[in-house]
Amino acid sequence: MNEAGSKDRGRGGRSASTRPDSNGDSSFHFTIASRDSESRDVQNKILSDVSRRGFESDAFFAIKLALEEAMRNAIKHGNRFDPHKKVRIEAVITPRQAEIVIEDEGPGFTRSKVPDPTLPENLEKCGGRGIHLIEAYMNKVEWSQDGRRIRMIKRNEPGVFPRG
Repeated sequence: MNEAGSKDRGRGGRSASTRPDSNGDSSFHFTIASRDSESRDVQNKILSDVSRRGFESDAFFAIKLALEEAMRNAIKHGNRFDPHKKVRIEAVITPRQAEIVIEDEGPGFTRSKVPDPTLPENLEKCGGRGIHLIEAYMNKVEWSQDGRRIRMIKRNEPGVFPRG
């Protein structure tokens, strides 16, 4: 992949592209197999651009955490580690904000049915913590496609996490 917008085909039919728009903002598009190694490559490329754009350390941390959790959820809970199922990732990074969309090919879920992990009756349960962290650290989170798609936005501003 290069800044001119070329496509890269790697292991498992992975494809990726990125291109700057007329403002110099980066637009990333990835389709990967449900493998942790491919997820890490995508995360590294997106985070590298976030860093290059000078995001505040708190905002960078929030993006790193939310991106890692959302990718992990798509691979593990959505696609259930099936390498034949794909994860699609889109990101637009500007100096002001990062917008990231991740979609898996799994059965989906109903967000309202995921228990709040901060309630006393759920403190010892394993599920829901990643979703809770994403929603606490990002400025905006939207679920669609029956829970298979998440859209996350983090503005580049200092000291604003986690949200209440």
